[in-house]
Amino acid sequence: MECLRRRREPQEIVTIIDVLRLKYQTSKSIVLKSVKIPRSTYYYLKAHVNRPNKHSKITKVISDIKRTNQAYGYRRVCLELSNRGYQVNHKLVLRIMRANNWLSKAYSRKLRKYNSYKGQVGKVSKNRINRRFKTDRPYQKLTTDISEFRYGNLDTDHRVYLSPIMDLYSGEIISFNIGDHPTVDLVMKPLQEVVNRISKLKYRTTIHSDQGIQYQSHIWNQALADNQIFQSMSRKGNCLDNSPMESFFHIMKAEVMEATYDSKKNLVTAINLWIDYYNNHRIKAKLGGKSPVKYRELSA
Repeated sequence: MECLRRRREPQEIVTIIDVLRLKYQTSKSIVLKSVKIPRSTYYYLKAHVNRPNKHSKITKVISDIKRTNQAYGYRRVCLELSNRGYQVNHKLVLRIMRANNWLSKAYSRKLRKYNSYKGQVGKVSKNRINRRFKTDRPYQKLTTDISEFRYGNLDTDHRVYLSPIMDLYSGEIISFNIGDHPTVDLVMKPLQEVVNRISKLKYRTTIHSDQGIQYQSHIWNQALADNQIFQSMSRKGNCLDNSPMESFFHIMKAEVMEATYDSKKNLVTAINLWIDYYNNHRIKAKLGGKSPVKYRELSA
């Protein structure tokens, strides 16, 4: 029958057969013959339906993880399970999440990208980082960029701009600023916070960016020179030269912009909350299942 030709769960098949038997007041054998399901298959499915779910405990734990980390895919859920003391095969986690429709859909949308490059209008520095993003100590290599976020309804569309600075040691966002316009002032506030944080370091810091007009400005360049910070820039039109920051923005937009925001206040609040979550709670596989802040604290 048509209703059984589509792929269904065992519970659905058993229920449909029982409903048909009662509806037409006929024997089970006739119904099974009509729907072309062997008698042995029916009883196997019925036994499977009545069998206790041996994965109910781990399913509840996964449900708790997804409730507070909605964008987690099955790999990150596996890491969080390990952090909580559960050793579960990733195939089982994937099967449970698929059966309960818990797989993440946050990364299936095309996201807007802001481009701050306006040609050479100031000083362009060489690429000191040169895609060597790994470091064995905090605050030695930093990276920054600007991204655009939109809010409003169908009739209006407004924008705010985020300027974060990331520590490549752990991926932690150590400072950031949100403003209405992508000006030089937008990038200077987080830079000053970084200067205060690294003032007692025994080694010099390098900060990497693209060739945006904000980072070519005399104000930015002078601030780096005054604080003995090396400047590094991506090559023109090469996003891979700053891939950690590009990856951060992709993750953030996929997770933050799942919702729509009708006001600037709501969007800014969501951005602040998400960055706090990202730094303190969102685990990373390359950090051994730890959050950026937790990973940095272990190095102290």
